[in-house]
Amino acid sequence: GGSLVVSRLPFPRTLSAFQSRFATEEACVHYLFESRWADGYACPRCGHDEAYELESRPIFKCRKCSYQVSVTAGTVLHRTRLSLRDWFSAAYLVATHTPGISAVQLQLGLRRYEIAWGLLQKLRRAMVRPERDRISGEVEVDETYGAVRDSTKTIVVGAVEIRGQGSGRVRLSVVEDLSAASLVGFLEQSVAPCSVVHTDSWGGYRPLANKGYDHRRETQGHAKNAVKLFPRVHRVFSNLKTWLAGTHHGVGEQHLQHYLNEYVFRFNRRRAPMAAF
Repeated sequence: GGSLVVSRLPFPRTLSAFQSRFATEEACVHYLFESRWADGYACPRCGHDEAYELESRPIFKCRKCSYQVSVTAGTVLHRTRLSLRDWFSAAYLVATHTPGISAVQLQLGLRRYEIAWGLLQKLRRAMVRPERDRISGEVEVDETYGAVRDSTKTIVVGAVEIRGQGSGRVRLSVVEDLSAASLVGFLEQSVAPCSVVHTDSWGGYRPLANKGYDHRRETQGHAKNAVKLFPRVHRVFSNLKTWLAGTHHGVGEQHLQHYLNEYVFRFNRRRAPMAAF
């Protein structure tokens, strides 16, 4: 097992170049091999630098100790019944298709809607690295409602790094309520200590000052002032809702966090499709 690293091989910049590059299962296997062992094969057990590929499965066997390792181990592709070409195509479209892609759109290349939907859900689950860094520096924070189809009660809280007039990385999460436990809990998971955190004057944020943050509370007044006080996070909220309504025609509450994860993943890698893929 073990995680993949970004391959040093040049990344296809067009769909036709991608389809040509990964026209066979063998090409996909070799890409995974290069990604896993960018500096050349090394047996996970004995460290030997020579292996041969088994004919029946994408598995490499060490020539010295016979230890077998799959190139898909530790990824959502492991033991899949779908072809690697299907997985690669879906990942490429998710990484490079600017508004994202829905299961209906992906279904064009697969047999059933359910297969396409399940594949995309597995990719979304893989978009959150357990060890990912917390965002930092100067951060805007606020909440929004109504990101879910047929519901105005679901609360999404967001945090966006301030980068001059623009935005850095983003974090988004569904929260149960506007209590300190929910809001501060989200921020402790998402924003590094010592960061400057800008929020409105809602009491749920008050404990931040005792949690190692430089908390700057803004008196909001009328609700419409939030967009002016926190323009970056509200731009994210606006684009998020447009994406959910346009590409996915709304989503159910039970799946919303997976879609938030995709939005965050794509937003934070919007200038680096190679890293996204």
